[in-house]
Amino acid sequence: MASRQSVLILDYGSQYTQLIARRIRECHVYCEIHPGTIPLAQIQAISPRAIILSGGPQSVYGDDSPKSDPRLFELGLPVLGICYGEQLMALQLGGKVEPSDEREYGPATLTVTENLGIFSAFRNADETGVWMSHGDKLTRLPDGFRVIATSPSAPLAAIANPERKLYGIQFHPEVAHTQRGLDMVRAFLFEVAALEPSWTPGSFVDEAIARIAERVSADERVICGLSGGVDSSVAAVLCHKALGDRLVCIFVDNGLLRQGEFESVVHTMRESFHLNLIPVNARKLFIDGLAGVTDPEKKRKIIGKLFIDVFDEHASGIQNARYLVQGTLYPDVIESVSVKGPSAVIKSHHNVGGLPEHMKLKLIEPLRELFKDEVRAVGQALGMPHDVLWRHPFPGPGLAVRCLGDLTNERLDVLRKADAIVDEELRAAGLYASVWQAFAVLLPVRSVGVMGDDRTYEETCVIRAVQSSDGMTADWARLPHEVLAKMSARIINEVRGINRVAYDISSKPPATIEWE
Repeated sequence: MASRQSVLILDYGSQYTQLIARRIRECHVYCEIHPGTIPLAQIQAISPRAIILSGGPQSVYGDDSPKSDPRLFELGLPVLGICYGEQLMALQLGGKVEPSDEREYGPATLTVTENLGIFSAFRNADETGVWMSHGDKLTRLPDGFRVIATSPSAPLAAIANPERKLYGIQFHPEVAHTQRGLDMVRAFLFEVAALEPSWTPGSFVDEAIARIAERVSADERVICGLSGGVDSSVAAVLCHKALGDRLVCIFVDNGLLRQGEFESVVHTMRESFHLNLIPVNARKLFIDGLAGVTDPEKKRKIIGKLFIDVFDEHASGIQNARYLVQGTLYPDVIESVSVKGPSAVIKSHHNVGGLPEHMKLKLIEPLRELFKDEVRAVGQALGMPHDVLWRHPFPGPGLAVRCLGDLTNERLDVLRKADAIVDEELRAAGLYASVWQAFAVLLPVRSVGVMGDDRTYEETCVIRAVQSSDGMTADWARLPHEVLAKMSARIINEVRGINRVAYDISSKPPATIEWE
């Protein structure tokens, strides 16, 4: 397999490091994030074609501030230092950095004084808005460097040693507030580093299929715990392309899925993609196990344990099973490392730690290099339906964390019907794609109502809809009143058991997206 062109991002703790990676990937260039303190030998083993030094919250002259091996500047590779990265590069190459009398946090005007390298798309004297975030400043250039852009509070806002392809900037090109930041990133990648835009969904699919086929022997089988979500579905289809029927997917219906979801996933994966799929109806097992349990954390633990039991029961009968497919994404990988080294624990819902030890399955994580939007692009390259790839996120414990209080088949059916109406009306209004997540919640709160001439005393439904880019923070969606009115009227008229509908207008934080 041909070696892949890559950019190495050394992370010094910036809140924007993932954004740097996103911008590079948008240019169809592969990149990886590693702690800024990794040894030189590891950098050489990665064999990058260029290096980017991220920003960071500390001062480069601090005793405990993260430092890279200064010999990385002798590798002959193009290097772009951003904010802290610029200051570190300058300091290690003989320049001087000092606390600034006038700090810059927020928008600033940058004036390009020399249109070369990262400013090759600019003209001399061009002005552009940039985003600053620094309390220190560079006060003396290293030998061989010159100033190529200035700002009112940072006379050395951008520096360059074009002969060695070393560039440093005091601002953040990766954030949206820097008006022509992508032009600078593209110039570094294509003009300075002479990279090719070869990182595409199609190239990823070809590479991934080849890697999986090479790793799994002809007599070995692979198991995938299919959930019906985007990540597991794309991972399953990708592995199936490499392994055919040697991939066995287990899809457990725990009675906590959305309306028609189990049947829809089974049909799509069997009919459209011909997956070797074992559908498991375990609804009674889960509902019985959750009877009388109202604490959300206990619900999660019971669901997790029952899933492991069911999965083990069906997986242990698969001969020569040696691997387990897991839908780990690149943000999960990044979270397992930090500026100072590996974190103690990877997020629990991405661990395989709950699987029985006797299974001894090795992991295949075909999506671990991808961000969420790239997973969808890969799914599209694989020919997967738009509805599968763009369905709203769904929590691991399913409706158990949306049906508050005691879980019964009757209450879950009520919630499923209400949730389906929210989905239908959002799609009918053409708003589904513009909302990150929308769903119904059923509360164990009864109130008096009147239907016809009869008094009712039924439960309350809450509609939740949020806008978000990554689920880490979210704001409640300003849905049109007429859409909410249709949802409410239909739920009350069509779903027996609900006589009151409310709309959740809390953001995350302080609230969470899910109710439990």
